[in-house]
Amino acid sequence: MARAGLTAERLTQAGAELADQVGFDKVTVSALARRFGVKDASLYSHLKNSQDLKTRIALLALVELADRVAAALAGRAGKDALVAFANAYRDYAREHPGRYAAARLRLDPETAAASAGGRHARMTRAILRGYDLTEPDQTHAVRLLGSVFHGYVSLEMAGGFSHSAPGSEESWSRALDALDALLRNWPAP
Repeated sequence: MARAGLTAERLTQAGAELADQVGFDKVTVSALARRFGVKDASLYSHLKNSQDLKTRIALLALVELADRVAAALAGRAGKDALVAFANAYRDYAREHPGRYAAARLRLDPETAAASAGGRHARMTRAILRGYDLTEPDQTHAVRLLGSVFHGYVSLEMAGGFSHSAPGSEESWSRALDALDALLRNWPAP
């Protein structure tokens, strides 16, 4: 019998909060059960296993991140859109490190297709319309932006830029300037 008050949605939200506190890799059904002061078995009427919990957290994170980026992009184009997208992405990662890690979880093809991941790709491509790129260069640019944003944020969160001048904010701003210049002057094949 399901414990009163526990739902898959409540457990997913609590799992996301736990991920932000202790790290996504440490989120398990057992850890979540301890948080609620119940036995593991109490959660299995709502969750299949720890992988199901992690997948749910990943899906939640993808929606939250897509919503944040969409709000940031509203009414923007060109470099303004690029900067708004990048800053929303970076801010989410900094505010929700566990959820950000969850958003990187490899999903099975069916789950991925039904996730908010497609929204992320469409928003990235929308930014690129301001740079007049056609295929296959648009796909190359989507991959480049994702790589730069994720790489920078991951290194920054790991403390990789905290030991030298100039500060990380200045480097971030310069990186976005460089991406804008590259996208405006995309090299011919």
